[in-house]
Amino acid sequence: MHQLTLAEIARGLADKSFSSEELTGALLARIRSLDPSINSFISVTDELALEQARAADARRAAGESGALLGAPIGHKDLFCTTGVRTSCGSRMLDSFKAPYDATVVERLAQAGMVTLGKTNMDEFAMGSANESSHYGPVKNPWNLEHVPGGSSGGSAAAVAARLLPATTGTDTGGSIRQPAALTNLTGLKPTYGRVSRWGMIAYASSLDQGGPMARTAEDCALLLQGMAGFDPKDSTSIDEPVPDYSTSLNASLQGLRIGLPKEYFGAGLDPRIADLVQASVKALEKLGAVVREISLPNMQHAIPAYYVIAPAEASSNLSRFDGVRFGHRCENPKDLTDLYKRSRGEGFGAEVQRRIMVGAYALSAGYYDAYYLKAQKIRRLIKNDFMAAFEGVDLILGPTTPNLAWKLGAKGDDPVAAYLEDVYTITANLAGLPGLSMPAGFVDGLPVGVQLLAPYFQEGRLLNVAHRYQQVTDWHTRVPTGF
Repeated sequence: MHQLTLAEIARGLADKSFSSEELTGALLARIRSLDPSINSFISVTDELALEQARAADARRAAGESGALLGAPIGHKDLFCTTGVRTSCGSRMLDSFKAPYDATVVERLAQAGMVTLGKTNMDEFAMGSANESSHYGPVKNPWNLEHVPGGSSGGSAAAVAARLLPATTGTDTGGSIRQPAALTNLTGLKPTYGRVSRWGMIAYASSLDQGGPMARTAEDCALLLQGMAGFDPKDSTSIDEPVPDYSTSLNASLQGLRIGLPKEYFGAGLDPRIADLVQASVKALEKLGAVVREISLPNMQHAIPAYYVIAPAEASSNLSRFDGVRFGHRCENPKDLTDLYKRSRGEGFGAEVQRRIMVGAYALSAGYYDAYYLKAQKIRRLIKNDFMAAFEGVDLILGPTTPNLAWKLGAKGDDPVAAYLEDVYTITANLAGLPGLSMPAGFVDGLPVGVQLLAPYFQEGRLLNVAHRYQQVTDWHTRVPTGF
């Protein structure tokens, strides 16, 4: 059963080939057996999962149906889950049990999904390798000596290893799409505001967006259907009707206009990845798409702009963790200043401390205009580039990452090198656009992803193109050895 996709599980539950309780028990046993080798889970919720599975079976027995009813899910460990540790991969929140469900968790639970556990992640979602977690690094199932990408690396590795069919992730600068590319998954970052951020512990509030991670575009469509929609509890949520994403999956690609930004194919891109991107272009052309070169001239400024804006927002968001109200508190503080310093110094890891310091500096008197304000102006220029490009094309296509998954620890002494792995993904977050990464082949046994970007609220188009591509390729069906 562990090889079934979410869509196949829905059909199996509907025709009574197996029950949700049987499926849940089998996957929990698989997690216990295999996860120690990849460290993709922080918490496994056996009792909760079996309780939810039995409830789902009872709902089906009473005549209720639904694609997600009784299907298993794992949540990235920054989505608050009632009574379950929600750690953000940090010592700071190691003992925190959320008193409520995030809207995403609540909606998927109402749809009948079964929560198997909370997945490992870079601490407070800060990282591109899933190595900054307080609970240790996650390993890539395709090669256990390599990273799975971050910050949603635990979510990605768990699905890639067939421990469960789908997970939730969050994407601040590529943290759904990048690990999806490095582990051979389909990962979707929706339009900013499409999925509620309420109960999702923030890294950078104007950039964070939750989304689905699964093996196929079809599965991502099912998950997004359950996650998306307006939430009055989230001031950044947008009241925009949610279409039925599954109905448009098989739409024709005839005449679809796809743009290839010339800036994507510079010296920093591994030529073997470039070749696979071109191969995916040819496959889409055979399906009727029309491809032409475009330009995103301000892309070169994206990395410096992002690494001013995101740390600035992080320094503000993380100021609440002071050892007073909740979270880690140091032992026997001498005074209030000592309480603050030691609680934060002990609770936060090195990468989080680095970004807090950068953000505080960028927002400080005398530097705000020179750094933060200028970065926001660049952000507007990047958005304008996309708006101009979408006047002539329907989608933008390119590599998801410039390189293959690197070895664990290889970039530990050079954080900037890790930051550069997000060069193709962060522009979508700065502009608030939807983006999707889909499997596109392998180099030296490691997966490669291709990224699609679309205008606002065109997630259906992204899923449609990825689904049609997956109908004529088999990359997404490949399974890592041993799993």
